[in-house]
Amino acid sequence: MDATQTRPKRMPREVRERQMLDAAVAVFARRGYRAASMDEIAELAGASKPLVYLYLHSKEDLFSACIRREAEALISAVRGAVDRGAPADRRLWDGLRGFFAHTAAHPDGWAVLHCQARTHGEPFALEVAALRQQLVDVVTRLITETAEDGGCTAPLPETEVSGLAHALVGAAESLAGWSNERDGAAPSERETAATLMNFAWSGLENLANGRRWAPVGA
Repeated sequence: MDATQTRPKRMPREVRERQMLDAAVAVFARRGYRAASMDEIAELAGASKPLVYLYLHSKEDLFSACIRREAEALISAVRGAVDRGAPADRRLWDGLRGFFAHTAAHPDGWAVLHCQARTHGEPFALEVAALRQQLVDVVTRLITETAEDGGCTAPLPETEVSGLAHALVGAAESLAGWSNERDGAAPSERETAATLMNFAWSGLENLANGRRWAPVGA
């Protein structure tokens, strides 16, 4: 028999890299960036440590690659969940469900983005900040469209829309962490999304209809 016929096929590079990134996300989420070892990542990926270094260069580069991959997946999940032709409240609801469904299905990826990357300074924090800004941009557009669809008599000030978008993204991030880190049964993505939707939609609906809260006696 020809020796070439018995030689195992070489795994495509993109498949091997995906396995390495999957392993790295799991180890970084469990151990943290500093305590994670390239030996453990290589073992979990079923690869040699020299091969991990050959493909992904260094521990810092590997962590950055994990952040980028998980961030792109999260943004794609949120954008893909929104039906651009749906009413404003439905678009916001779908975006929230897309966010919470993804973070619940990928708790290790969310732990890397929300917990690990933020605590280790540049360049990791900058990459997470870029992800957060993309989420804020999506929510900013949804809030603006909500006000317009609701017949808001005057456009909401840009600074107010920006503040609302940051507040909503911050609340979503906090809720995702709360849901994923619970010891007992975690609420479903629908329940978590409804919690935030009920909180946010009442305020947005009031703003769209010109009903603003003001402190008594102010």
